[in-house]
Amino acid sequence: MPGEKGGRQSPSLLGLYHMIDKQQVIELVDDYLGNGPLFLVSVRVSTQNRILILVDGDQGVNISDCVKLSRHIESSLDREQEDFELQVSSVGVGQPLQLARQYRNNEGRRLEVTNTQGEKLSGKLIEVSDEGIGLERDKPQKGKKRKKEIETDAEARVFVPFSQIAEAKVQVSFK
Repeated sequence: MPGEKGGRQSPSLLGLYHMIDKQQVIELVDDYLGNGPLFLVSVRVSTQNRILILVDGDQGVNISDCVKLSRHIESSLDREQEDFELQVSSVGVGQPLQLARQYRNNEGRRLEVTNTQGEKLSGKLIEVSDEGIGLERDKPQKGKKRKKEIETDAEARVFVPFSQIAEAKVQVSFK
């Protein structure tokens, strides 16, 4: 019979195919992580049931953390009901900060912030509040040679509300 595979009819041909519920995945992750050092940054579920979960941690994230979370989610979802592809990953270096907790974990580090008007601000993250961040702006570089160590100007502090941040990335130094 058309649409049969090993005696079972293909769910997509029967119209039974449905998307994994994103909120259900968020609840599974939140229940597993609780109030520990790891936290959920984002969940994406495509129309083909490809689930991408990004986590971060106060002390970083290792592979075994991702494997354990992946196994928890796999055991909680029923592949017989809805097939899915699952990827659990840590937020990579150079990825934009999305949550206040990520900003707090990066206090004292250099950021490049693009505001909603497209202006780029660079400096040291010196403050994080519920409303936004404080940056100690970089000193302008004089002359043609750039200094190896970028200095900040304690007099040039700015506060940027979260609502005005289009993107913020930690500037990684390999010195």
